[in-house]
Amino acid sequence: MSADCTSYMNADKVLVSAFSCPQEDGEAGAIYCCGFQDVKYCCDDPNSFFPYEHNYMWWLSVGALIGLSIAAVVLLAFIITVCVLCYLFISTKPHRKLETGLSLSLQRADIESRRNSVC
Repeated sequence: MSADCTSYMNADKVLVSAFSCPQEDGEAGAIYCCGFQDVKYCCDDPNSFFPYEHNYMWWLSVGALIGLSIAAVVLLAFIITVCVLCYLFISTKPHRKLETGLSLSLQRADIESRRNSVC
């Protein structure tokens, strides 16, 4: 069984001639033509999309995981900092109102008027 890959223009705008799979210098099991419009190759899986080894893709996912982990730690540190600052702001607020010097209590006014009337 063999497959034919048609000619195509690669990313450098160079015409690549048509070829049959498997190629003479390639693997015997690579009997399918895989790839895109600008890169074609022989492969053993007709559903293959990338001509790279799986290790290449693995390192991309490890890098993405490390980046996401760092972003998660930074976000968590930011949230903790905001929570601590809010707690400190609320806990250091004075709990009673400041004395304005004016007596608004009726009871105090009564005592003051009695004192004035005795004198």
